[in-house]
Amino acid sequence: MNIYVGNVKYEMTGDELKEMFSVYGEVSSARIISDRDTGRSKGFGFVEMPNDSEAKAAIEATNEKEIGGRTLKVNEARPREERPRDDRARRSSRDF
Repeated sequence: MNIYVGNVKYEMTGDELKEMFSVYGEVSSARIISDRDTGRSKGFGFVEMPNDSEAKAAIEATNEKEIGGRTLKVNEARPREERPRDDRARRSSRDF
């Protein structure tokens, strides 16, 4: 199960996130999402846990938990929605 972890402190690393969720079971991956241009954390990340019952226990235990002065928002990650493509970027404004 893929888990969304929001409102994490900006200094948190993927390793710290993995360590926090490992208490509840096996963690296959954990990553903090960073801004592509600045490299600065966006304040959220994702944890992948292969066992759904362990993942649900982790969500239950960590959602609304305060870490580093911030209240975590933790839930099952939803698939990313397809955004409509913007064709304007590919079209030329010239009229031939």
